[in-house]
Amino acid sequence: MKKKIIDNIKTLFYALIIALFIRSLFFQPFYIPSSSMEPNLLVGDRLFVSKYSYGYSRHSFPFSPKIFTGRILEKSPKRGDVVVFKTPADNRTDYIKRLIGLPGDKVQIINKDLYLNDVKIEKRKVETSLNINCGDKIIQIDAYEETLSNGKKYLTVYRKDGTMINTDEFIVPKEHYFFLGDNRDCSKDSRFLSSVGYVNFNNLVGKARIIFFSNDKTKGTFLKFWNWNQIVRKDRLFKKIQ
Repeated sequence: MKKKIIDNIKTLFYALIIALFIRSLFFQPFYIPSSSMEPNLLVGDRLFVSKYSYGYSRHSFPFSPKIFTGRILEKSPKRGDVVVFKTPADNRTDYIKRLIGLPGDKVQIINKDLYLNDVKIEKRKVETSLNINCGDKIIQIDAYEETLSNGKKYLTVYRKDGTMINTDEFIVPKEHYFFLGDNRDCSKDSRFLSSVGYVNFNNLVGKARIIFFSNDKTKGTFLKFWNWNQIVRKDRLFKKIQ
């Protein structure tokens, strides 16, 4: 009996080590808690983030241990990537946003148009019947397909009565990045310098790759398995993140 208990403890220990290894170096699951990235990421989406995409910093590991400085095996992120990062305010809270500005870029929104280095980003209005949330409210929006200079396309929305029609001009510092939520008027991102602002390269955790599961909390809790047909968003299972 004693030997069996010891064997079980060893098995659990090895399983934890393997899980920690995979989570730290390869893929980590994340949960979407807010509507800041709608319509591309919804509250209730669960996704995998690749930890190797930009190399490794201390934030690649659980609890961000101060075991080394800088980044090893570093790779530069690409404009338009959907990235998980630690907020500069506390180096602890995970945010997920779209990378818009690279080091040295000038970023500004003028009359709902996004400008990079004084060049207006191409956008095409899209007719949609999507319900877009801002917190617990459904908002009226205009939807656009934006195309960045590297050809990256994604859907973004602005409130019809939005407060972010115009912004200040932002100049991204060296080794930092500028992020925006796709739900432009319902996102705390790099436009808010006191809480998020410019994000240091070392704060990047990884690139969002795929939605592996999604459930709609407004339809009921996941414990109500008899309602899974309504609760689980089957059209989002294993959906690649654009």
